[in-house]
Amino acid sequence: MGSFSLFHWLIVLILIGVPLIFVFRKPLPGPNRFGGLPQAMGFVQAIGSFFKNYVNFSGRASRSEFWYSVLFVLLVAIALYVVDRTETLNLIWSLATFLPSIAMAARRLHDTNRSGWWQLLGLLFPIGTVVVLAWYCRASTADDSREAVFA
Repeated sequence: MGSFSLFHWLIVLILIGVPLIFVFRKPLPGPNRFGGLPQAMGFVQAIGSFFKNYVNFSGRASRSEFWYSVLFVLLVAIALYVVDRTETLNLIWSLATFLPSIAMAARRLHDTNRSGWWQLLGLLFPIGTVVVLAWYCRASTADDSREAVFA
């Protein structure tokens, strides 16, 4: 009853091994194909950009823009939970910020020269989630398009 079958080991290998393949895979070399470097933003600018680019999946988002937006969404969710313990307001807030959060995360991954589809790797818990979080924390890739033109 307490033994680990081959099927169990296969599941463990898939949940841990597959995301590790992507961890060590480098982004595409060369200039960032998603546009120029984004500007660093303050808290208020980041929130404005979050709602202004509601479903904009193109372009790039700086680390400050991404993390300030995540902080804002989290703080509002906590405040709504304190105000309404039935979580009705929190559900409405989550639905209202679902698409903008995905769009912001896609633009953040674009900033590291990766496709926004890499967010799906986060569904392979726990390793995939850690990998995607590490990519969100990475610095922007340099925009070498000017150097490529003059080379």
